[in-house]
Amino acid sequence: MAAKEVVRELVDKLTSIENEMGILRDDQKEVLKEYEDTHGVDVKALKAAIKIAKIRAKLGDSAFEADQMLEYIDE
Repeated sequence: MAAKEVVRELVDKLTSIENEMGILRDDQKEVLKEYEDTHGVDVKALKAAIKIAKIRAKLGDSAFEADQMLEYIDE
C-alpha cells in the first residue's frame, strides 16, 4: 500500500474514533443529567469521588501516606 493511502486510512480511522468518543461523551452527560434530575445525585461530588478512587488505585500502598498528607494540609 502506498504511503498516501496508509496516511488516509489512518486519518479516517482516527477521525472515526474521535467521532465515537464524542458520542460517548454526550451519552455520559445525558446519564449524569438524568441521575442528577431523578435521583438528586451531586454530579460534581460524584466526579470528584471517581477521580479520588482512580488516584487511590494508582497509589496502591502509598494511599495511607497520601491520606496523612491530606490531613496535614487540611489542618
